[in-house]
Amino acid sequence: VLAAADAQRARELAAAMPPLLRAAEETPPGSLLSEVLDAFADSQARSRLPGSLLPARRGRAPKRIGYPERIVASLTAPSPVVATQTPEDEAEAASLAGALAEWLNAARLPAGPVRTCFRLVEPPAPEPAPASAPTTAPYERHFHTPIAVATALSSGERAGASGDGDAWRVEFALQSAEDPSLMLPADEVWAGAGGGWLSADVFPEEALLEGLGAAARLFPELNEALRDATPAEVGLDTPGALNFLRETGPLLAGAGFGVLLPDWARKARLGLKLTTRSSSSGASSGRASQFGLDDLVEFRYDLAVGDQVLSAEELAELAAMKVPLVRIRGQWVELDDRHLKAALKFLQRKRSGTMTAGEAALAGMGLAAGDGEGDGIPVTSVDADGWLGDLLSGQADRRLEPLPAPDGFSGELRPYQERGLAWLSFLGELGLGAILADDMGLGKTVQMLALIASAAPAPTTAPYERHFHTPIAVATALSSGGGKGATLLICPMSLVGNWQREAARFTPGLRVYVHHGADRLTGDEFAAAVANADLVITTYQTATRDAAALGTVKWARVVCDEAQAIKNAGTAQARAVRGLPAASRIALTGTPVENQLSELWSIMEFANPGLLGSATSFREHYAVPVERHGSPEAADRLRRITRPFVLRRLKTDKSIISDLPDKQEINVWCNLTQEQASLYQATVDDMLARIEEAEEDIQRRGLVLATMAKLKQVCNHPAHLLGDGSRLAGRSGKLERLEEICEEIAADGDKALLFTQYAEWGRLLQPYLASRIGCTVLFLHGGTSKKQRDALVSRFQSSDEPVLFLLSLKAGGTGLNLTAANHVIHVDRWWNPAVEEQATDRAFRIGQRRDVQVRKFICVGTLEEKIDAMISSKKSLADSIVGTGENWLATLSTAELRSVVSLSSEAVSA
Repeated sequence: VLAAADAQRARELAAAMPPLLRAAEETPPGSLLSEVLDAFADSQARSRLPGSLLPARRGRAPKRIGYPERIVASLTAPSPVVATQTPEDEAEAASLAGALAEWLNAARLPAGPVRTCFRLVEPPAPEPAPASAPTTAPYERHFHTPIAVATALSSGERAGASGDGDAWRVEFALQSAEDPSLMLPADEVWAGAGGGWLSADVFPEEALLEGLGAAARLFPELNEALRDATPAEVGLDTPGALNFLRETGPLLAGAGFGVLLPDWARKARLGLKLTTRSSSSGASSGRASQFGLDDLVEFRYDLAVGDQVLSAEELAELAAMKVPLVRIRGQWVELDDRHLKAALKFLQRKRSGTMTAGEAALAGMGLAAGDGEGDGIPVTSVDADGWLGDLLSGQADRRLEPLPAPDGFSGELRPYQERGLAWLSFLGELGLGAILADDMGLGKTVQMLALIASAAPAPTTAPYERHFHTPIAVATALSSGGGKGATLLICPMSLVGNWQREAARFTPGLRVYVHHGADRLTGDEFAAAVANADLVITTYQTATRDAAALGTVKWARVVCDEAQAIKNAGTAQARAVRGLPAASRIALTGTPVENQLSELWSIMEFANPGLLGSATSFREHYAVPVERHGSPEAADRLRRITRPFVLRRLKTDKSIISDLPDKQEINVWCNLTQEQASLYQATVDDMLARIEEAEEDIQRRGLVLATMAKLKQVCNHPAHLLGDGSRLAGRSGKLERLEEICEEIAADGDKALLFTQYAEWGRLLQPYLASRIGCTVLFLHGGTSKKQRDALVSRFQSSDEPVLFLLSLKAGGTGLNLTAANHVIHVDRWWNPAVEEQATDRAFRIGQRRDVQVRKFICVGTLEEKIDAMISSKKSLADSIVGTGENWLATLSTAELRSVVSLSSEAVSA
């Protein structure tokens, strides 16, 4: 975390201090916070330091220990206080205090809008020598291969007479603390160019010199540059550049300075290139009829740096030279001597031969170097032919020959759906699991039905216990044959009817059995029904209860629709589904990761057990580095492992689908009435008072969540909070605005979906809007039966009149096709972007012919506005604060809660 971000966080914490602390005149909030953080850091350091930092003494201990030694001893003592005993002690204490203050002032960066930035620039590529030019003797052995060593450092000599090989430099610039992409080079600073993004109160020359002076403590080479009146850069030799890469750059970045390194500093590294060739390609233009993970393939390992393959001779030469920074075919690379030796050792032991395709697949995904003995040398690139190349490319859907709709499929597949069908069939024939993560509305259901109806055989001989024992080879080999067995499809209860209707529409020849309800079959009757079915549909709840019965069937495939239902790996539901035997498994979800990477692990553990290791290992190697530290390397490794098994396509990608209309999202700002504001403030005051008295964390969490719900109800309407059946008109700014917008929608002859988190609010809204707007208002909620639900959907889709469809978010937010609507209104917020987008996609999906307008209602100056701002700035995967629903709010401190729920003056309408 950079110091600039820490400074901003510190300012936010200081501003969020309780009023009593902020009112103290003696100690400003910033200084008080600094004291608290100092005490905390001191305590943490003492708890981690060894028992004593003083070297062991020999002989008799002295009668009096000197002041410097007592200072060192105090670092691990219970108390940091060191008393002065003599005038000499006092003099030494004053001298040390002065030196520490000077050091601290030099290290302290101004928390302003700009910071000093350092950019490492590599030497220019050498000009090719004339053919007749003699090679300089001392460097002859370095250039007869394609490797041009940047320097042959011995006794401090530079490479080449001109020193061009060592002409590294670090350029200075000013960088915006808020937007790092805004830069003002030092040359322009001294030329008087202000930069349009700089505020009027920033003096570039002073800011640059101040930053350079502070950085000199960490970057001593700056002292020479600061002798110049207009310093713009500092020159380095190759050892200096290497030191900047390894030590100085990270120190500067950690201290809050901007640091820019060449792209190769992260990307180019030593690794293995794996080349495999199969005897029968099974290529995309016509896959072989028999192929599997037990096929033998020929392999060859080569050492590579970046994209450049090195011969063993070249590598041996580099290892002998022990030069850590080299230019290889025009690209600079940092090499590690230990890795070089390990690479040579690996190639001597295992350069080429044969392995199974399963072993090659694991190695190609970076999970193993052949037999798992790569001595820490990763496989960084793969060149594979045939179906293995298709798999490892992560683009198998585009490389495989598209599969048209099978016989018996009533309808036409779009081109991207034909590619999706080919991809699903391809992985299924290999017995591998798949995650079809197409955006909501792109037709995952249609692709799945086409797969089930296709004539392609699904493997039915075990690998029912197939498991990726990383980094060892994939376990059980595939049989080439097998008949077409039944598919078990597990979905939320609300989607059972949808799957029945879609199967009857697109695949009328499929034999479908629904295993759900109190009268569902058991025993021999269940076994007979499954034996005579092509598709068995059940719910997650039923699958959990009937796990034993479902586990007796060796399913051709198990499919999880809305697979985010198993995103929490430890639930009984997820465990039951993972335990079902299947030749292959498919997860259908538009949101494979809603909030945390652990959700991806859980879904992948269903599809391909063991591929991502244990949950603990996954958290250590991927979740923490990516979510907490934003590690691009860990993200790249995870992407490389998962991309063969995840197909993700977006509606907004015009190369996928060009005839889907646009979606426009609008925030609708509403004010509170005086009555709403009074209720809101009273609710806040009551919560804060009760939280102060709460003794247990669970009690506090309950209070927070209950209060958040009440505040949202106040924002909707006083009658929603009070539940007193009182009149609705004229008491809510949000309801007034909702009524205005619905009138416009009805006047245009359009249809709208209105989502609310609260069924009780929907019950109040339905009759009110029907009487005020004068059009039909339908209402679907959790208590709606399946028969009623189907009738409501059919009526909404087929009616030619303007209709408003009220839906509770949990009951109607997934699985429904409501393309008759071209307006979506989120009346109150669930505060989870993924959930809201799923609800929006009931209308914004295939079949929609008009642009869709999405309106999100937000009450100004309330928690709705503040949490919307938090969500808008925290939509990236790495941020795990936004959990499902509002549970994450319960983790906020009292000061943070006060800031979130406080009522602003602009909240109340005139």
